[in-house]
Amino acid sequence: MKFGILINEGPYTHQASDSAYQFTKAVIEKGHDIYRVFFYHDGVNNATKLTEPPQDDRNIVNQWTELAKEHNIDLVVCVAAALRRGIQEENLADGFRISGLGQLIEAGIQADRLVTFGD
Repeated sequence: MKFGILINEGPYTHQASDSAYQFTKAVIEKGHDIYRVFFYHDGVNNATKLTEPPQDDRNIVNQWTELAKEHNIDLVVCVAAALRRGIQEENLADGFRISGLGQLIEAGIQADRLVTFGD
């Protein structure tokens, strides 16, 4: 089965990003495919390389980067939501790219399931 993932919440203010990350890992471990992970609304904050969590806390941005690198996952950040929050190409973490809502629509069409995390 092919999954699309939509994340609408930031990495340190809501459980959605952690849940999405754990779900994505589990899907891959079960042998399914991830078509795309799309970050929208405050979820775009998962993509900034300017995040500096404390040393004893998880670094969800790095976790997404590593997972994407290891499994060739397309991590897409909504351009309009990113620009509203000061996120641009220059401060994107490795593995993320900026694009439009068309990428979310395409994920919904191409994937067998589109799973949403956050409001």
